[in-house]
Amino acid sequence: MRRKLVAGNWKMHGTLAQNAGLLDAVRDGMASVPNVDCAVCVPFPYLFQAQQKLSGSNVKWGAQDVHQLDKGAYTGEVSASMLCDFGCGYVIVGHSERRAYYGESSRLVAEKFLAAQQAGLTPILCVGETLEQRESGVTEAVVAEQLDAVIGLGGVQALRNAVVAYEPVWAIGTGKTASSSQAQVVHAFIRQRVAAQDGQTAAGLCILYGGSVKANNAAELFEMPDIDGGLIGGASLVAEEFLAICRAGQV
Repeated sequence: MRRKLVAGNWKMHGTLAQNAGLLDAVRDGMASVPNVDCAVCVPFPYLFQAQQKLSGSNVKWGAQDVHQLDKGAYTGEVSASMLCDFGCGYVIVGHSERRAYYGESSRLVAEKFLAAQQAGLTPILCVGETLEQRESGVTEAVVAEQLDAVIGLGGVQALRNAVVAYEPVWAIGTGKTASSSQAQVVHAFIRQRVAAQDGQTAAGLCILYGGSVKANNAAELFEMPDIDGGLIGGASLVAEEFLAICRAGQV
C-alpha cells in the first residue's frame, strides 16, 4: 500500500519569526502521525531555518523551484546541488504559477525534473488544466502532454523516484475544489497512462491532489483509490489546519 504524503507549498510567504512557530508546531504535531509522510516546501531564504528546525524529525523539507543546470552565469537562480546543501528532500517543478507567470514549457519542466532527480532530490511534478481547458474537454490531453514530457526525456522509470501532483489550475487559491470524484478520474488517468508503459512504476507512483485542500475535505479526497495525499497551499501556513490534513491521511 502506498503511504500518504502531505506536502506544504508556502509559496512567497513567511518571515523568520512567523516560520519559527509554524515549523515548531508542525514538527511537534507530526511526531504523533508516524504513518503519513510530511514535507514543507519553503522559499529559498528559509531553507536553512527549515533545516535547523526539522532535522531529526519525521518532517522533510524542500524548495519550490530549481534551475535545470547545476552552475553557471544564471543570476538569481538556484541549482539542485545548492538545495542538497540545505538537506532538501523534495523540490516542486512545473507548478502552474511557474508555467503561467514565467512561461515555463513542459520541456523545461522535464529538464528541471531530471536535474533534481540526478542530484538525489525527489521532484514533485505538477500537472493540471485551466478552467477553459476543462470546459473544452481537453483535461486529459493537457495532463498527458505535461506528463509525457518527463517520460519522453527521462523514461517512464524516472517516475519511480518522484511524485506527481494533479492541480487543476481553476482550483488553486480560488476556494473551489474539484470534487473527490472529479479528482479521482484524473488521478486514475495519470496512473493508467504510466501503467501502459510500466505497471510496477504506476502501482508505486505517489499522486497528490492540490487545489484548495482543507481539513474539512481532505479525508474525502484521500479516500479515493488513486489519491495518495495532497500538495497544500494556503492551509500549510496554519499549523492546526495543516496537521489536520496530515491526520486525514492516516490509515
